[in-house]
Amino acid sequence: MSCPRHLTDGFDPTDPDLLRSRVPLPEFARLRETAPVSWCPQRRGASGYDDEGYWAVTRHADVKYVSTQPELFSSWANTAIIRFDESIQRDQIDVQRLIMLNMDPPEHTRVRQIVQRGFTPRAVNSLRDALRERALKIVAEAARRSRDEGSFDFVSDIAVELPLQAITELIGVPQEDRSRIFDWSNTMAGYHDPDYSVTKEAGIEASMDFLAYAMNLAAARKECPAKDIVTQLVAAEDSGNLSTDEFGFFVILLAVAGNETTRNAITHGMHALLTHPEQWERYKSERPPTAAEEIVRWATPVVSFQRTATQDLVLGGQQVKKGDRVGMFYASANNDPEVFTDPESFDVGRDPNPHLGFGGGGPHFCLGKSLAVMEIDLIFNAIADALPDLRLVGEPRRLRSAWLNGVKELRVAA
Repeated sequence: MSCPRHLTDGFDPTDPDLLRSRVPLPEFARLRETAPVSWCPQRRGASGYDDEGYWAVTRHADVKYVSTQPELFSSWANTAIIRFDESIQRDQIDVQRLIMLNMDPPEHTRVRQIVQRGFTPRAVNSLRDALRERALKIVAEAARRSRDEGSFDFVSDIAVELPLQAITELIGVPQEDRSRIFDWSNTMAGYHDPDYSVTKEAGIEASMDFLAYAMNLAAARKECPAKDIVTQLVAAEDSGNLSTDEFGFFVILLAVAGNETTRNAITHGMHALLTHPEQWERYKSERPPTAAEEIVRWATPVVSFQRTATQDLVLGGQQVKKGDRVGMFYASANNDPEVFTDPESFDVGRDPNPHLGFGGGGPHFCLGKSLAVMEIDLIFNAIADALPDLRLVGEPRRLRSAWLNGVKELRVAA
């Protein structure tokens, strides 16, 4: 079955030019109503895969089902990335199977059991005071810049800083190296955007440089253990810890999954609050603990990931064949009216809020959810205290990406 005829011919929600302009929520709504699991054709190789399209899964229930059935829907077969640049070679896709995001059980289970040591409630809560102080300093500096210069870029001056500092704090990156982490992660995540990666070679070079840096960090901790998460993960490799290679790919995953996604959630959250002034006033007066989850639902920083069917099966009434790629569109699922009352409304008090912004459950549910929620909560509390009269002075400048709902610039002033 093709995408519904009442949608524009050739509609593809992984088109990076489309996502540079908007998330196609109206089209997702029509797909949910008329063809919740639908075949979207692509020119062979357009996404870097030797096939002619994928199944688009748009309803909340179906996205959850695909997420929680790893024996039926593989992350390893074609990775979780639904669209690469068409010039990518298959061996460049296959090497990404070393990243936990792209593993299946039991290998995924083994690696996740190791890395979750760094994300226990105790480990995350131990960062709270340090991150609160960092949030206050970040916002204070932005407020100073607004006074001196009249306006500032919310993305680079606020949204980027706390997630970057949280990840680098977690793995012990020296302060002087943190800008390099930011540049590398931008280039890797923005490979469809010419502002970040003009050539394919630039993206590959950033990945290799970042990987080498992380592997060197692991090697240093093996040589000289410290009281940090890196030591916990790698210092005793023969005792169930990560190899140097595995740690390197884990750090790359943290940089993209932890840094890029949280900063985009913060940016979209600020834009939502400022374009819904009644919600901003409510947030400032009540500081509802539900706000962070609604910000993630509203933003849905990862528009989609994919799985590959491991056997012939029926999904949403459609016959899916073994080897077919299946796209899980979280941005659609998070606006499903069968699950959310008035989903097009931004409501900082929304409760319950069973959004899929951290994944649809199952083995790949976001390991860093509690850290991300903490960061969002801390930064917006700091903004509400120090910049209560913040206002927009420009429209968001969006990232060109096939799967990230990203913003490169958002000009604001106090």
